[in-house]
Amino acid sequence: MLQCIFLLSDSGEVMLEKQLTGHRVDRSICAWFWDQSLSQGDSFKLLDEMIDNGFPLTTEPSILREMIAPPNLVSKMLSVVTGNASNVSDTLPSGAGSCVPWRPTDPKYSSNEVYVDLVEEMDAIVNRDGELVKCEIYGEVQMNSQLTGFPDLTLSFANPSILEDMRFHPCVRFRPWESHQVLSFVPPDGEFKLMSYRVKKLKNTPVYVKPQITSDSGTCRVSVLVGIRSDPGKAIESITLSFQLPHCVSSADLSSNHGTVTILSNKTCTWTIGRIPKDKTPCLSGTLALETGLERLHVFPTFKLGFKIMGIALSGLRIEKLDLQTLPPRLYKGFRAQTRAGEFDVRL
Repeated sequence: MLQCIFLLSDSGEVMLEKQLTGHRVDRSICAWFWDQSLSQGDSFKLLDEMIDNGFPLTTEPSILREMIAPPNLVSKMLSVVTGNASNVSDTLPSGAGSCVPWRPTDPKYSSNEVYVDLVEEMDAIVNRDGELVKCEIYGEVQMNSQLTGFPDLTLSFANPSILEDMRFHPCVRFRPWESHQVLSFVPPDGEFKLMSYRVKKLKNTPVYVKPQITSDSGTCRVSVLVGIRSDPGKAIESITLSFQLPHCVSSADLSSNHGTVTILSNKTCTWTIGRIPKDKTPCLSGTLALETGLERLHVFPTFKLGFKIMGIALSGLRIEKLDLQTLPPRLYKGFRAQTRAGEFDVRL
């Protein structure tokens, strides 16, 4: 996220520093700006529209896209022919003068649809004794709004008290949330992130990892078990386990009774499990050969777990209802949820 902007002189002196607290801009919005405009030495057009006299001015993605076109071959040829090198639009975007600049003036759709996705990542740390040191969820409420006109929506949760560290899209009205924990907003058109949140101090994880490494006489024996700790009610998919072999390991011979094991040239080992079978517990085993002169392994790897669960939010957050104050005809509402592993580390 774009939170702070620094302008530096050729000598490295800071000429301008601006914190954009409350005016966050997704980096993906301006990917072309960073990847292409900066490389071409044309780095101030976007900044000129985002900042006015050092203060945030225009930070809404839809307006920025309309105001400044990404550089391409056609624009370069036109600048050579016409002598006009600017790719800034001559007309003001339709939403620039509106009280809701994130939404076009009057979008129209033949079918009115709105989709809400709860997308969560589980961050966890498990110590060498198998104890859960940290477990929390970072989640986002992502929406795709295809509604005609000027809709006014309210979204409520069944258990909003579990949420912490909330961050909202500028379209969210703060007073209804502070008083009744209800999200009241006029949505942008298309896909956007309505809010992000954290749910902390969770007591359990859906998958367990039990690694064991012993070493003696220059050889290490490795055994890793992976299984389901608590059934979330939905299938756990795309399970992977990866770890970095220590530099003192000269060679490795690892295999598994389920899935595939790959070891790259940079000594990264990845065990692709997929789904856990019902008839056996996936096990990775094998030996590691240490460099000459080393008897025991003194540096142990950290195992990183990956998984994905569709159809459930492991934080326990539940959407209660989505209401529209101005109902368009033939409205369709859809809700989905998914949880995947974020920074899930198992340490030895």
